Amino acid sequence: MSADLGDGTYRNPVLAADWSDPDVVRVGDDYYLTASSFGRVPGLPLLHSTDLVNWTLVGHALHRLEPAAAFSVPRHDCGVWAPSIRHHDGRLWIFWGDPDHGIWQVNAPGVRGPWTQPHLVKAGRGLIDPCPLWDEESGEAYLVHAWAKSRSGIKNRLTGHRMRLDGTGLLDEGTTVVDADLIPGWFTLEGPKLYRHDGWFWILAPAGGVTNGWQGALRSKDFFGPYEERIVLEQGATDVNGPHQGGWVRTRFGEDWFLHFQERGAYGRLVHLQPMQWGEDGWPVLGDGGSPVLVHPKPDLPARPPSAPATDDDFPGGRFGRQWQWTANPGDGWTTAHGGDGLRLSCPRSADAGDLRRLPHVLTQRLPAVDAVAEVELTLDSEEPGARAGFAVLGDAYAWIGLERGADGVARLVHRFAEPTAETERDAAVARVAPAGRARLRIEVSAGARCRFSAAVQPGPADAGGGPAESEPAGIAFEPSGPVFAAMPWRWVGALFALFGVAPALPGQQGPGYAGTATFTTFRLRPAGR
Repeated sequence: MSADLGDGTYRNPVLAADWSDPDVVRVGDDYYLTASSFGRVPGLPLLHSTDLVNWTLVGHALHRLEPAAAFSVPRHDCGVWAPSIRHHDGRLWIFWGDPDHGIWQVNAPGVRGPWTQPHLVKAGRGLIDPCPLWDEESGEAYLVHAWAKSRSGIKNRLTGHRMRLDGTGLLDEGTTVVDADLIPGWFTLEGPKLYRHDGWFWILAPAGGVTNGWQGALRSKDFFGPYEERIVLEQGATDVNGPHQGGWVRTRFGEDWFLHFQERGAYGRLVHLQPMQWGEDGWPVLGDGGSPVLVHPKPDLPARPPSAPATDDDFPGGRFGRQWQWTANPGDGWTTAHGGDGLRLSCPRSADAGDLRRLPHVLTQRLPAVDAVAEVELTLDSEEPGARAGFAVLGDAYAWIGLERGADGVARLVHRFAEPTAETERDAAVARVAPAGRARLRIEVSAGARCRFSAAVQPGPADAGGGPAESEPAGIAFEPSGPVFAAMPWRWVGALFALFGVAPALPGQQGPGYAGTATFTTFRLRPAGR
């Protein structure tokens, strides 16, 4: 699902999924992008491109969230907020804010690591959106950050610090460098990115809120201010609402570009690429005179084949691809490695089996912001009553389709959903027998993130004429299940595809326990109509 149109132009968004709060850096001829990952693990995704249009996911910089105990359970809207990525002293550096714990940092000699363990640069609540600058003109290092009012009581303000050159700590208590309460019409100033250009300190920062805001630019001759401000990108007459929060990058050939997000509800925050120029008055001009472009000539960079972050997975050897993330720090025994293809997920016993939003052992990937069809095959290996596994669209509300083992030992196809305030799920369709304990599951996503569930149940050996249960008979038809489900985001996170296995806790159960496994094979995601 590349944005490359193949004729020297591209169409926005260049990343049509929830790569929230993007930032970008150039190292030689390579471009690296990271994004918010909130409470999912691994976190801090690392995307690579050589033309700013075609991107691949090459890894993650954060393999466990810290403090580890805080993220042993799902905290969907917490964790990694709005990271900044920079290259300094031969290393890649990523700083991010955790609104509940403070400003963190990791670094590595290259994108493939090894990445350092997370280092807490400054502890505190409400410290978000940090961005460092190693200033080559003065030899000083600085850091600017924003505030989350929900934790600190402060918003619409940017605070600046001098920073240790090794990035391990701050050298002062901080100074308000921009108080946007003093700028007429500005509110929710956040997400600052700090640069040095043409003798000025520049802060590129969004304001106005994620849905309907704009991109601002602020400049000062001194890091601590005072700063002048200007709006440099806003929706105008386009369909791109709230275009803001991202990063500026200059190519080796001197072209300037800006990557930012557009908030799209259940689809999350999609990444757009805007041309950037410097006006005669020294201020940046983004997009087409300050409005987002839809189709535009690609950057003047060497051509590369169209690409996009991977979605399909055969789970070779029981391993899952980089596109998948857990909903909390992973635990032992959640998957089982083996010699063939297929993801073997355990079915942990849990008192929260009736609410997927509370389970840490749910494996997710981003919902595409295009009409698409996703399929996966599931075999419920567990014989334990109540064990279940399925394929879900997960958000503040969720729905799933899959298999459950009954008290009578029979596997059934079930389809369930939960409303945002519900404490447990309900049936969305009448259960039907799946005699082989095997089914092909399908979710079709159409405009407005409307999801249609269906399944093809595999016959048992007798139904298939005595053949082996694992051989797939030809011509098995998908049958629709339940009403259309409108996907919902969490507060800051787009909806997610999810795979899971679980079983109810046993009476008096102490500690973890498992009720067998479920195997997922051949996950496929394709544009609708193909």
